[in-house]
Amino acid sequence: MEKADFIHMVRMSEMASADDSRAYRRGVAAFAALGYAWVLGCLALAVGMLVWVVPQLLHGKFRFAWVWIVMAACGLLWLSLRALWVPRSPPHGVQITAREAPALFDALERIRRKIKGPPIHEVYLDDDFNASIRQEPRWGVLGGARNQLTLGLPLLMALDKKRLLAVLAHEYGHLRGDHGRFAAWIYRTRLSWHRLHEGMQDDAGPMAVATRAFLDWYWPRFAAKTFALARQDEYEADRIAARLLGQDEVAAALTEVEIKGAWLGEQFWRQHWQGALSQPLPAGPYGALQRLLALPPEPAFAQMALRDAVRRLSGVDDTHPVLRDRVEALTGGRPTLPPWSQRGALSLLGAQARGWLAHFDDQWCKANATVWKQHHARLQRAQERVRTLQSTQAGNSATETVELARLMRRLDPQAAVQPLYERVLAREPAHVGALLGLADSLAPQDVAGRLRCCEALWDCSPTHRWGAARGAVQALEQRAEAGGDYDAEALKRWRERVRQAEEVEDAALEELYDTPFFQRVTRHDLSAFELGELQAELALHRAVARAWLVCKQLRAMPQRRTYLLFVQLRGLDAQARFALCRRLESELELPGQVLVLAAGDTAALEDIERQAFEPVHAGPGGA
Repeated sequence: MEKADFIHMVRMSEMASADDSRAYRRGVAAFAALGYAWVLGCLALAVGMLVWVVPQLLHGKFRFAWVWIVMAACGLLWLSLRALWVPRSPPHGVQITAREAPALFDALERIRRKIKGPPIHEVYLDDDFNASIRQEPRWGVLGGARNQLTLGLPLLMALDKKRLLAVLAHEYGHLRGDHGRFAAWIYRTRLSWHRLHEGMQDDAGPMAVATRAFLDWYWPRFAAKTFALARQDEYEADRIAARLLGQDEVAAALTEVEIKGAWLGEQFWRQHWQGALSQPLPAGPYGALQRLLALPPEPAFAQMALRDAVRRLSGVDDTHPVLRDRVEALTGGRPTLPPWSQRGALSLLGAQARGWLAHFDDQWCKANATVWKQHHARLQRAQERVRTLQSTQAGNSATETVELARLMRRLDPQAAVQPLYERVLAREPAHVGALLGLADSLAPQDVAGRLRCCEALWDCSPTHRWGAARGAVQALEQRAEAGGDYDAEALKRWRERVRQAEEVEDAALEELYDTPFFQRVTRHDLSAFELGELQAELALHRAVARAWLVCKQLRAMPQRRTYLLFVQLRGLDAQARFALCRRLESELELPGQVLVLAAGDTAALEDIERQAFEPVHAGPGGA
């Protein structure tokens, strides 16, 4: 199903739910029954074929066609049983018991009694900043469930007990009593069909092909038709948590999780990995994280993270509504910064809390030992390059000065690099690298400085007009949201510029994706140091056996440095290859736009070897 069709069906299900909730639920139940009817019908057909043919064969009435019927019936029987018995996925984390954490299990039991929900059969502790309840189907699409709660150690560090209980009450709300059984049944059915659909993608037998054709038709429509119900279930779980602990407490917990999650992703992990500069061996993060999560986030960062969260809109990629929608449904108002948690809730783990910290620190160090050592070597190379550029600073070119500033910020995000960028701009006011670096290093509240950089980039670099216009709009909107001046004329001008630049960007992207990949390509233009950096980054991904890098000239945007990176990947399925390519596009630090393509998916390996020049990277066993 095309994504546009899926979105249309989701919107139709949302409108049907809003117009007549009971009729919508009846329609969902009927469509779910269609899936059950298909499975049971295939099972009955297979058994019927065997019951008819096998006695004939046992009585000596042999016909070659009957052998084919037996084989077809066995294949259909196997597929039907496989559909009924969806395999359980292994739990993530370490199981904890009531003996190890009695306070936690007592709290869960109090929530269960108030909600009148089923028991939680297993509780796991992991290292994610999250909490989730998963229902593992016992009998595949026929129903039954084993309830598993997974609780993240960082979440226990970040929230006071009452707010953590609000999160747990929300998760338990998905297992609520009689009025929620239908939603819980649909949840389990969605999970079963999703796993079955994924698990049969590589089956190639004739019966499997027919089964997969039905699943390809049925599963996207089932997901779309039940989307509104799944999203309503999230709101209902919030309301149940609010009845237990108060709507203000639940809203505060949601907002605090959002902001501290952003801090973890944008600041903490970057800071932790910076430690590789001075430490060749990995250091466990969770001891330090316990102390830092007990502190309130920096006000400027918290305000920025809240603004970003409030801007997001609920989409169809996730049944969870965004923060703004959840808080408005609870309180009728927009999210605001909450009073921050003070102590965390690690005490719920009892006397074992420190042992769990040490356990996850040790696990993290073992899992990241190789990558840490490679990152240490990369930072050491960057530090040596900084020393070289600093020793010749008086005679450095503008490009070398910009490189120095960029590497200094990589080694220390708080490094004072603005004077370096300003020195370059004093000599070359239109130096693109200096303008980009200066805009990135300015404080968020320095709107005037950021606008000057955006204006200069718009004038001197058609390649960067889209980014400059979007940056200017964001700066003006942030100033207005923070209570500063609202410059309607400037916003109108920059939004029009965004529209103009998008037309050029769309043309460039269309040319990049729609023209033959090896048309108008040349050897890459990276310096020795840039090439070494690329090779170090690729070495962090074991799945990358070999890689080739070429420059591609775009007629729609000839000034832009555009790169194609072809990667030969090993040991990954199609979905994992796609995900790794998109991850590389976001992580690689190349001096221009990069499109990462997996060999064999969009370009044949022999064509790459013939037309992409020599490999720029060869991992172990990839030579």
